[in-house]
Amino acid sequence: MRTRADGTTEIGVGLISVGWMGQLHSRAYANLKYAYPDLGLAPHLVHAADPAPARTDEAVRVLGYERASADYHDVLNDPDVDVVSICAPNFLHSEIGIAAARAGKHFWIEKPVGRGEHETRAVADAAKEAGVVTSIGFNYRHAPAIEYLRELVAEGRLGRITNVRGQMFADYSADPRGALSWRFVRGLAGNGVLGDLMGHLVDLVQYTLGPIGEVSAVTSTVYAERPELPMGTGTHFALIENGDMKPVENEDYAGMLVRVADGAPAAHAVGTLEASRVSVGPRASYGIEVYGTGGSAHWDFERMNELHLSGGLGAENQGYTRVMARPGMGDFNRFQPGAGTSMGYDDLKVIEAKKFLQAVLGREAINSNIQDALSAAQVISAAERSAETRTWQSSTPVEGTTAAGA
Repeated sequence: MRTRADGTTEIGVGLISVGWMGQLHSRAYANLKYAYPDLGLAPHLVHAADPAPARTDEAVRVLGYERASADYHDVLNDPDVDVVSICAPNFLHSEIGIAAARAGKHFWIEKPVGRGEHETRAVADAAKEAGVVTSIGFNYRHAPAIEYLRELVAEGRLGRITNVRGQMFADYSADPRGALSWRFVRGLAGNGVLGDLMGHLVDLVQYTLGPIGEVSAVTSTVYAERPELPMGTGTHFALIENGDMKPVENEDYAGMLVRVADGAPAAHAVGTLEASRVSVGPRASYGIEVYGTGGSAHWDFERMNELHLSGGLGAENQGYTRVMARPGMGDFNRFQPGAGTSMGYDDLKVIEAKKFLQAVLGREAINSNIQDALSAAQVISAAERSAETRTWQSSTPVEGTTAAGA
């Protein structure tokens, strides 16, 4: 890092994996100067790595990185790189995260950080030992409506929180012709929809209500076989006709009963959480409903800029009011001037980049961090044990998270 003549702080950025998410991280860094000109930050895209030559070319020619390599170690060993975005497939996350920590690089990593609690803890331990700043791709928590919901709960404006209902329903694997990519192989992905989607939902609950203390879960695999997709070809959205069928090794659906831990803003609240990658109908219905003795609120990512809010009993027009995201809710005013002009998914990543780099510079640390990832991984691990044993399982709250009440 260096200070430019105009007083801005230049931060050298490295990228590992130049796929869709890597492109999105790169655009988020580039757009910081437009959304947050007052921060005095100047991310400098220095070095990208990807084993595919077409992607390394794209990193330089399209995204604007100064150089690119096939080996991610070249990025970690580059003295001009201060922070690294880790956007590789899930099965490489822990390996690269540990290597980044040992190289002394602050890193922003997509979730899940590891294939289960054990790998996530290893990354957390490495980051703690190295003293590096971490940030996790829990992007949905940055939606202005979610930030507002968190405030409503913290201020007691919904009364005592009694129960929560959440869903992460996607259809990206609803077609049985969907390719057997690495996401369906336990050795590569670890668990299935638990890590892919339920981890996001667990984070939403913990960010708004507080740590989850107990879970009871059930899982199922809707499609036991899928046509094989050779590694490095296509994506997990690919459809294959008359392909060689191979077994799906992890779950397509997961459901959980949960209880919020003692000491949280919504202590003792109970609820149901569901996640599916094979739902027919919902495209990206990622939502949360929070119910209290004084009111309730509903949010769904498919209508990201809306929060349905009930003032509770005795209200003149009892029921729900559609509240549009507006200035004063989270970082909305950094992107749009007024309610009704909508933010998008990419904007959430700009907010994420801002929070990450603020923490790197030693300013306010409100970014999701490796402890948040470990906390979510613990809950998912407890859910796996519960589904296997058909018993309630506990999850101990993790210190150092940004969960509500932490």
